[in-house]
Amino acid sequence: MDTGHTEGFGLPRSRAANERLHALIPGGAHTYAKGDDQYPEDLAPVISHGRGAHVWDVDGNRYVEYGSGLRSVSLGHAHPRVVEAVRRELDRGGNFVRPSVVEVEAAERFLATVPTAEMVKFAKNGSDATTAAVRLARAVTGRSRVAVCADHPFFSVDDWFIGTTPMSAGIPAATTELTVAFPYGDLAATEELLTRYRDEVACLVLEPAGHAEPPPGYLAGLRELADRHGCVLVFDEMITGFRWSEAGAQGLYGVTPDLSTFGKALGNGFAVAALAGRRELMERGGLRHSGDRVFLLSTTHGAETHALAAAMAVQDTYAEEGVTARLHALGERLAAGVREAAAAAGVGDHVLVRGRASNLVFATLDEQGQPSQPYRTLFLRQLLTGGVLAPSFVVSSALDDADIEHTVEVAAGACAVYRKALEAADPTPWLGGRPVKPVFRRLA
Repeated sequence: MDTGHTEGFGLPRSRAANERLHALIPGGAHTYAKGDDQYPEDLAPVISHGRGAHVWDVDGNRYVEYGSGLRSVSLGHAHPRVVEAVRRELDRGGNFVRPSVVEVEAAERFLATVPTAEMVKFAKNGSDATTAAVRLARAVTGRSRVAVCADHPFFSVDDWFIGTTPMSAGIPAATTELTVAFPYGDLAATEELLTRYRDEVACLVLEPAGHAEPPPGYLAGLRELADRHGCVLVFDEMITGFRWSEAGAQGLYGVTPDLSTFGKALGNGFAVAALAGRRELMERGGLRHSGDRVFLLSTTHGAETHALAAAMAVQDTYAEEGVTARLHALGERLAAGVREAAAAAGVGDHVLVRGRASNLVFATLDEQGQPSQPYRTLFLRQLLTGGVLAPSFVVSSALDDADIEHTVEVAAGACAVYRKALEAADPTPWLGGRPVKPVFRRLA
């Protein structure tokens, strides 16, 4: 049976490096979404370096890369303006016993970019910032329950959220019971939840937008519900921040949360996240109030000067070069090309490109139209062997027309193989081994 063009494509050095990774690092990576279980068997490249929209693996193969750094590297790898800003601070020292002037400069720059916030505190990762928002909401409301959007996949590595996933081992049930869920886009269901747990819910936590646009009036309706029920509205803008607009989804849709959290694109791969929000709430984590002090965020490395310099350079680049508009234009071109290729191959109902143009993902459906990990494996395998590293189709602004054309060409070849598997009603001959697996699962 024809199994496409995968024969002869091997990653011996990457395979050896993966074994070394697993021997020393639980899971073989520092982020579960980067694990080799997310890629076809023996086709999990280990990266040597990257520049712009391209990365090279340790075997010397070059790829057009999507979803760079789990959506964090939105300007492309080693972006000159960001690297230069970082290099300047490295020569001046990175961390001191008192705040650096860079901290106030970065705060001023952030709050000018996201004017719906009044104060900001920086951290190193999004989980810490989002957990700090939850802690602050609990402190100011005196309530314990947290309501999270059930339709959004991730908020934090901390117990209050991870306990609600299939990977809940090690987390006390008493902690998990304090987290409840509401569906995205359904104000009536959310109001019913708030009524059921009247005066118990400290906050509503959600991504303001996801793979679909918020229904008309939805975010404003949540704002009204939160006000009426006395809870804090928290927008997780890790993904929507900058990719939706420089001011985040809150700036685009015109609905102001009480607190919001940013990360990913903020540092173009450098470790920086932010908790931002209303002064009245944020100041409870400070020194200039008369209430009980809230241990909001206190991190040794949260204000490393080079990371804050990176964040300022990123914001300047977005504003001056119209990066958000470019991300949307690139994504629209890519989505149109892949959809056309899928339709031409007769798999337009099985290979789907979804999401906002700046944040595209793809779905792989089986003969019955159900999401399929085996078909995802087939598709990923064809992309990889064609020089496209794409766990998603999330674009960076470093892509050019040739990169998009190459991606569409490789996707067309993948769709042709996909059609053969559908006709055979069995993708197994094209998998090359075990299927890829979902990140959140109970057993390894």
